[in-house]
Amino acid sequence: MEEIDIKDFLNYLKKFALVALIVAVVAAAGTAVYDLGIKQKLYRSYTTVVLAQDANKTDASATTTLNDININQKLITTYSEIVKSKTILAGAIEELELDITPEKLAKQISVTAIDDTEIIKITVNDPDAERAALIANKVAEIFTAKVHNTFGLNNATVLDKAEPNYVQSNNTTLRDIAIALLLAVFGVTALAFVIYYFDDSVKYNEELESQVKMPIAGKVVKSEIKLKPGDNEILVEHYPKSAVSESIKSLRTNLQFASVDKEFKTILVTSSTPSEGKSFVSANLATSFAQNGKKVLLVDCDLRKGRLHKMFNLPNTLGLSFLLTESADKYKKYVQKTSIKNLSVITRGAFPPNPSELLGSQKNKDLVAKLRDNFDIIIFDGAPCNSVTDSVIMATIAEEVLVVARDGFTPRSALEATRESLNKINAPVAGLVINAVNKNTAKYYSYYGEK
Repeated sequence: MEEIDIKDFLNYLKKFALVALIVAVVAAAGTAVYDLGIKQKLYRSYTTVVLAQDANKTDASATTTLNDININQKLITTYSEIVKSKTILAGAIEELELDITPEKLAKQISVTAIDDTEIIKITVNDPDAERAALIANKVAEIFTAKVHNTFGLNNATVLDKAEPNYVQSNNTTLRDIAIALLLAVFGVTALAFVIYYFDDSVKYNEELESQVKMPIAGKVVKSEIKLKPGDNEILVEHYPKSAVSESIKSLRTNLQFASVDKEFKTILVTSSTPSEGKSFVSANLATSFAQNGKKVLLVDCDLRKGRLHKMFNLPNTLGLSFLLTESADKYKKYVQKTSIKNLSVITRGAFPPNPSELLGSQKNKDLVAKLRDNFDIIIFDGAPCNSVTDSVIMATIAEEVLVVARDGFTPRSALEATRESLNKINAPVAGLVINAVNKNTAKYYSYYGEK
């Protein structure tokens, strides 16, 4: 795969904005519910123990020396371990009559040595604020007694007794929500990157022309008009001011500029795979040429699954498959006028057993020649190239070939196969038409002075 284009990825990332928002809201709400309603509340209380000089020393020797300090500081580490020993904790459990094991109680207690001092801090976290203070004081009491009885030392003294603290110690809701939001955004971004990196589909960007090694004839933005099954798809006629109509007109203009040095009348519109919008582009492009004063004929050359008759609400009893069994001179009875001025259609007709043979026949070549003499523009709506050879055959007859690819849908490998098939026959490829481009993406990138 090519190097990652940061700008392209950031633009691609916008597609996941709604997903990121939903995940973030769910993560934040879930965290809040857990922290406020499920997570056990804890209360923290602590006591401190200081390592003082031995009280049994005589007044004459009751002077703290540097050696005493060093010895006491070394004992801090040992004492810290003693505080959490099973003996100390078991004693506290017994005296306080707690229903808990020493191992579990050890997880509630932390012992820290205050830097540069001879003080040990014993901290207890417990669901009950008063019990936390009781445990802290009892552990400190048993510890100091243990030091005196076991080691014969009187240098461990409770400095501050623990008091109940009724402020929740593990109230980290705001912090947890912030972390959840960050993880949600990071997770969605990471997921988007993985999908983007391994996504082989064609994506509209400024490097696309060099990536697919085909000129870009134009783009057709994704329609903002919500069409239901059966609705009229000729948006150029019914929604002439829409963004999709303007992009179709821009495609028409690009084709006209490209033909300054040579006149063309026949255009084949094909694609690599089904569902890329070639029929939509064919029908609306034909309408656009008709609106420009051209006498236009739209021919459905997808003899297997062509749907132009449905798009224009025309009967399919007489169509191209029947016409190709007759003389080209009889074409007029197969040409159906539409409600759009200057635009006529030849539907596909019945599904024949030999579509490729019909399209590659001399009769088809004679028919195209006859149609050229009677129409200004003829647009052939072909079958997908990678499914059958029909459009490859038609590409040897047409003067211009447009390949439609759907943004974020068409596999690049499929488009490359189409390009190779057309290159093998030296087809006159006018360029690639990127269909269903996000409107914001279309504004972000531009081709051929479309800024």
